[in-house]
Amino acid sequence: MLEGRTVVVTGALGALGSVVADVAEAAGAKVARLDHAKASARRELLFDGLDLTDEPATTAAMAQIAERCGGIDGLVNIAGGFAWHTLADAPASVWEQMFRLNLLTAVTATRAALSALSAGGSGSIVNIGAGAAAKAAAGMGPYTASKAGVAKLTESLAEELAGAGVRVNAILPSTIDTTANRRDMPSADFSTWVQPQDIAKVIVFLLSDQSAAITGAQIPVTAGRRGA
Repeated sequence: MLEGRTVVVTGALGALGSVVADVAEAAGAKVARLDHAKASARRELLFDGLDLTDEPATTAAMAQIAERCGGIDGLVNIAGGFAWHTLADAPASVWEQMFRLNLLTAVTATRAALSALSAGGSGSIVNIGAGAAAKAAAGMGPYTASKAGVAKLTESLAEELAGAGVRVNAILPSTIDTTANRRDMPSADFSTWVQPQDIAKVIVFLLSDQSAAITGAQIPVTAGRRGA
């Protein structure tokens, strides 16, 4: 499905990012993995220890990927984070942190990859939003405000890049079934949580020619698996 394509995944060492990178690679893509964390083992096209809010460093990484791979066909903006804080206990630094992790990383990575994505005339960007951004619960203000920004970035970019042939869409997952989430919410019904592999399959679809007519979409991915 993605044979001959180069896909960049940010947050690629995390619970979701690592699955997306592996599924995209299994679909035939050459995958460049970017993350602020440090990897435990070296591999081809790994850019770890990278601050994705640092525009010069991110631009240099994208330029290296494009040069080594002959271009960039897809970008998946997964890098991000979560914090639960009410307004009363959240200083401005918490809000700033959420916007930097969830929105500014996507902005910086996209700006850095934009010329390479546009050069081929058929690039695809997939952002990770959040279903919770549509209706924020108590304590979710900083996180959902930043993810609402991702939604509006997606809409705006889809309009801006339509003439360049670059499609821009977002995935809106519900709670993702990860080890960290199970640890933080041990009494929850895990079977209602969406699996990283299922999110990855939707992302691969959005990176492929099978979704050539889809841009500016915000796609909920929310179904769990009974017995998972």
